[in-house]
Amino acid sequence: MRRPKLRLRWLLVVLLLWVVFLVAVPVFAWTKVDKVPFEPDGSRPDGQPGTTYLLVGSDSRAGLSAAERKALGTGNAQGQRTDTIMLLHTGSGPNVLMSIPRDSLVDIPGHGTTKINAAFAYGGPKLLVRTLENATGIRIDDYVEIGLGGIVSVVDAVGGIEICPKTAMKDKLANLDIPRGCQQADGSTALGYARSRHTSSIGDIGRAQHQREVVSAVGRKVVSPWTVLNPLRYWRLNMAAPDSFAFGEGTGPVRAALWASAMTHVNGENGLTCGVPIADLAVNWDEQRSKQMFTFLKEDRTDDIPASLCTPSGLPKSVTG
Repeated sequence: MRRPKLRLRWLLVVLLLWVVFLVAVPVFAWTKVDKVPFEPDGSRPDGQPGTTYLLVGSDSRAGLSAAERKALGTGNAQGQRTDTIMLLHTGSGPNVLMSIPRDSLVDIPGHGTTKINAAFAYGGPKLLVRTLENATGIRIDDYVEIGLGGIVSVVDAVGGIEICPKTAMKDKLANLDIPRGCQQADGSTALGYARSRHTSSIGDIGRAQHQREVVSAVGRKVVSPWTVLNPLRYWRLNMAAPDSFAFGEGTGPVRAALWASAMTHVNGENGLTCGVPIADLAVNWDEQRSKQMFTFLKEDRTDDIPASLCTPSGLPKSVTG
């Protein structure tokens, strides 16, 4: 009779240790994450319902060796700009992940009308946040930044992702050569897929679609039960965070966890993924349609966003068909 009780005790001990492991690993990883000042001084939009996160993928080569830069096709760019700009809104309705093409023409305070990715180069996160808030009227509550090497680390940490290019893609500048159709991609391939802009007739707009596809695919792998049940994958994923991500000052581990959870619910079934409404491939925002989209986000009425407004490219369906 003692043996079943002994086994039960050992089972309880193992379960307790597992719970401790699941809690301790992300807490430990959080202590190593960099914090970035992102809130601009001066007048800003008032508080709004829901939460809006700014996700920035910078082209920083920090942390990449010369060999890694060559292997990933990232070059040796001077300065730092934003290859990826996305707004993630969460609230009472479905989550919305909206890409802001880096070539979007907007007014950057103190620098006139130019491509939005220059805001980061001119004044870092604070100027980018001010530019976006001025242009959209949406208050940005939290900030998340990922570098080029971070994409590779996260994708590899979850064991790779599935990508589904609609055409074969060959881009020497992104070290990318993949066939058409759904396929498994490791970190370096996913990075090339997210960076390539020379394999699509719509350039930066097509790249933004690929970036959202990569984000959604990573999200699906993160919420997979195997991520929690496999201690090695769980450890790798959590420990990739300090080398991959920086969060805005004031963001605590709970808010970071809420952001990570929200990013797993943007894949079409659980949320909406869109391009900012644009008028043309020169990436001028469509004045009327973009204002409608921004109003839905500001008022946390994502349930009411029509399919005609939330399109993959940002162009109206009357143009793309």
